[in-house]
Amino acid sequence: MGQALGPAILGAVQDLYRAEQDEFAVAQPVSVADVAYGDDPRQRLDLYAPIDAVGPVPILLWVHGGGFVRGEKRSDAHPFNAHVGRWAARSGMLGAVMNYRLAPEHVWPAGGEDVGAAIDWLRTHAAAQGGDPLRIVVMGTSAGAVHVATMLRLRPDAAGACGAVLLSGLYGFTDLDDRDTAYYGEAALYPERSPREAVVATDLPLLVACAEFDPPRFQREFAALLAARLAMHDRMPRALVVAGHNHFSLACHIGGADTQLADAVLAFVQDVCTATNGRIA
Repeated sequence: MGQALGPAILGAVQDLYRAEQDEFAVAQPVSVADVAYGDDPRQRLDLYAPIDAVGPVPILLWVHGGGFVRGEKRSDAHPFNAHVGRWAARSGMLGAVMNYRLAPEHVWPAGGEDVGAAIDWLRTHAAAQGGDPLRIVVMGTSAGAVHVATMLRLRPDAAGACGAVLLSGLYGFTDLDDRDTAYYGEAALYPERSPREAVVATDLPLLVACAEFDPPRFQREFAALLAARLAMHDRMPRALVVAGHNHFSLACHIGGADTQLADAVLAFVQDVCTATNGRIA
């Protein structure tokens, strides 16, 4: 499939993983659906609780991609995004899968605000579903990774999160794409609005990944972020290039037979949660 983006490639990737992900939909259904974490109809999340967990478990909050203008936490049309919540639950975590407000109706920094609001909701309410409000890791892909990074700009202390996983995000090291102006506004605003400085400076533990077949811009962003982190902190964050995957399959395959990324995420969650005096159930 190469490094191309677009609806045809997305559909082909989803077809590759549809049957595999469908197998888990019945065994691990949503525990609580369409919880409101804000007043807007898009400010909703679903929870996936481990079936046999004992004691409070870490929480993994998933922020979907979609180029700032589309995306759905759970849809009858396909199993994707919900699959990350199911995988989290099967792995001993409370999976939370959120929607957020979309451009062009809602522009920068709405996505970052929504990630923060979802974390706040989980801090207050997730214990009722067996989650540990002190052990929240937030994980986003593509536009979702941008929103997680923007949350770090809006909340420099990353209040409520103990780690972040960024998959194939755009952090401000390359020029704004015309397609992204629906969210950021005109390109001249982007240097001021990008999350670059925040994601470089944050002390929050990070796991940063891109795909072997990500488009060149995403790979440049990944490499530049690692270099900038090294320059500022004298060490790079935990990072990997996921072999054999493209921009879409990087997220779509999570929880399936290929566990290279899932294993890295699980180890990262284990480590940051251990540092927060807890372990995965």
